[in-house]
Amino acid sequence: MKTNNNGKKSFVQRSLDWIEKVGNKLPHPVVIFIILSIITILVSEWVYRAGVSVEFFDAKANETTTINAISLFNSEGLYYIFQSAVSNFTGFAPMGTVLVTMLGVGVAEWSGLIGSALTKLILKVPNSLLTMVIVFAGIISNIASDAGYVVVVPLGAIMFAGARRHPIAGLAAAFAGVSGGFSANLMFGPTDALLSGITNVALNSSGNPYEVSINGNWYFLIVSTFVLTIVGTLITEKVVEPHLGAYHGDFNEHEASELSLKEEKGLKNAGIALLLSLVVAFLLMNPWFGPFQTIDPETGQKTLQPFMNSGLLFMVFLLFAVPGYVFGKTTGKIKDSNDFVESMIEAMRSMAGFIVMAFFASQLIAYFSHSNLGIILASKGADFLQNQNISGIPLILAFIIFSAFINLFIGSASAKWAILAPIFVPMFIAINLSPEMTQMAYRVADSSTNIISPLMNYFAMILVFMQRYDKKSGIGTLISTMLPYSIAFLIFWSVLLIIWYALNIPLGPGAPVQVSMIQPLIGLM
Repeated sequence: MKTNNNGKKSFVQRSLDWIEKVGNKLPHPVVIFIILSIITILVSEWVYRAGVSVEFFDAKANETTTINAISLFNSEGLYYIFQSAVSNFTGFAPMGTVLVTMLGVGVAEWSGLIGSALTKLILKVPNSLLTMVIVFAGIISNIASDAGYVVVVPLGAIMFAGARRHPIAGLAAAFAGVSGGFSANLMFGPTDALLSGITNVALNSSGNPYEVSINGNWYFLIVSTFVLTIVGTLITEKVVEPHLGAYHGDFNEHEASELSLKEEKGLKNAGIALLLSLVVAFLLMNPWFGPFQTIDPETGQKTLQPFMNSGLLFMVFLLFAVPGYVFGKTTGKIKDSNDFVESMIEAMRSMAGFIVMAFFASQLIAYFSHSNLGIILASKGADFLQNQNISGIPLILAFIIFSAFINLFIGSASAKWAILAPIFVPMFIAINLSPEMTQMAYRVADSSTNIISPLMNYFAMILVFMQRYDKKSGIGTLISTMLPYSIAFLIFWSVLLIIWYALNIPLGPGAPVQVSMIQPLIGLM
């Protein structure tokens, strides 16, 4: 652990040390998920007996919905716990994403392609720019949905280790980019389509003809990409690496050295294979005659959205497996089909810890969702904020803080927005804030606290990646490492949004930050 010139740790370092120490004194993460599951079961019974319910307009279903607390401690609840255990596990979103992608990554890693490619990159990229490259890559990876979690995050650790820097710092930088910067990019994508659709339903339900476009936050997203890249880089190098101190593991397996002639030839052949694979992918997905384009039943227009949601991960698998196989055959590492299969088996061995943890994490998330505790908390909190006599910038900041807090309990961005949009979009229009502004304020909050929420779907997976480099790492290590990013992203991103609002800069094409109220607010609650 690094100290200041007086030999004393800074206040930030002492605070992070305390968080890590307290967090790591807790039981194994699996046991923590079990304890939290038990607490959720007991709380659900208490809230159910208290007769707690909420009524809100569900922007996803486009109807007013009454939500009652559901007990997990009565006969129906206990039946659900036992009956759903397997489906909770097999339906856990990260399971398919992680395991399918890791099969392809396993081929590329076992064959030596990833190590050689990163060695080439590390030898070319100055160490001073390495952090920035990783954070930036993490941010723009969200255009491929969740693939960044299982591709960019572990590669960030490997790249730092290759540069003889703490691999957990590289993992943290990548995770901050992928998850903390989930609502920033150079291009609008699936998340923009999903959230703007919910915003428009909320507008229609309140009698406002205003319509938000998919590119309604585009200008702000572009600027956010560079701002968060800078902030993430500074936090990594000025806070996280000093906090982690010296790495006492083995750098040798990742150490960069000149490539052999076989490895150089393997990279060339793998690059050709990757290029051909990308050409095939383009032919399959192109907007003119690509077979992966489908017709949207609502708009009648061609769309790639269904493929991006489910088929893209198999494409990512192939984009790793094919070049990995070609590289292995060129260098002699893969001699026959047995070696090819062994590379994938080895990848699955490394994911055993994640699979165990995922079973218990999936139960906790399912219990929280089934009991409706997250929805009730979000709705009651929204009611409270709505009833406060504040407006303008203080209201925007209060909404950001509230949404960031709720994000710790509900992982799905669309689920939270479906609850909050019908309340806050019309409410903010009434004080002349545009729906694009409200939507962007929500996205700032939603992304910033992803990286410190144990209920975030990929939290358990990131913890397993971290334990590859420090077996003593626990939830305390992960939260203390990611907390500086979360706080910094929330502060700087919020400040950027307020400056944007004060300067009255459009958030996207035809998307102002302020609008005149089109129609009086219609009560929905």
